[in-house]
Amino acid sequence: MITRMPIFTAADGTRLACHLRGAGEPLAVLPGGPMRASAYLGDLGGLSAHRRLALLDLRGTGDSAVPADPATYRCDRMVEDVEVWRAHMGWEHMDLVAHSAGAALAMLYAARHPHRIRRLLLITPNPSALGLRATPEDRLAAARLRAGEPWFARAFPAFRAWLAGEAEFDDAFLPFFYGRWDDAARAHTDAELLQTNDEAGERYFADGAFAPDATRAALAALTAPVLVYAGALDGGPAPDLARRTAEAFPDAECTVQPGAAHYPWLDDPERFVHRTLAFLDR
Repeated sequence: MITRMPIFTAADGTRLACHLRGAGEPLAVLPGGPMRASAYLGDLGGLSAHRRLALLDLRGTGDSAVPADPATYRCDRMVEDVEVWRAHMGWEHMDLVAHSAGAALAMLYAARHPHRIRRLLLITPNPSALGLRATPEDRLAAARLRAGEPWFARAFPAFRAWLAGEAEFDDAFLPFFYGRWDDAARAHTDAELLQTNDEAGERYFADGAFAPDATRAALAALTAPVLVYAGALDGGPAPDLARRTAEAFPDAECTVQPGAAHYPWLDDPERFVHRTLAFLDR
């Protein structure tokens, strides 16, 4: 249940919103997309029964305002939004969770403000901030694991053509992003169009957003424990790329959820909550 929606003002005057769910010790959460409203995260498979989730709507998404300067949608430009949010919420240190593209923002924040991180949980992360990216080969290899699915014969050629730049995005291959293509997965993806700011998403990874060598050097000094959480069926990141992401941190581990793709809290909520709590509560 959402109890209230804190509103605060970024350094450039943009009004930003945060949604609170559940009760307990706070858990700061950054959404992916890129630039999808935090509503798609739900209660992270029931994690709100154990922690009070604070889900940030990045500028221009959800209940946060559109900035005057669209160039501020670039990932590195939003690091200080996260710091202003932390200060507004009164957290001296925070357990920070980030999903997918949001993990790039979380890594940049941890590199710039390492003393503010108590624990860092990166769920199926996009590791662009480290100079790493999922390749089309990674994604196709993961897709081939689904060859026994009834939708595979139509989905795979469309997916391959899109990855090769030969065709537009096709809803036919959306099942590859979910461990189970069921009603919950369909509802989750049906909501994406209205939840995502496409203009902002196109600017999120713009040139100049990342300086991987500097970020890696800064993260080498991070003392907080890190968990990189991957799905066995996900191609972005595939488990091997998730393990390479974990290697950038001094105190990190990687876990791979069987049967899960890009949204592991939907694919097996009980397993997801059990594993994340084991990390957060230790």
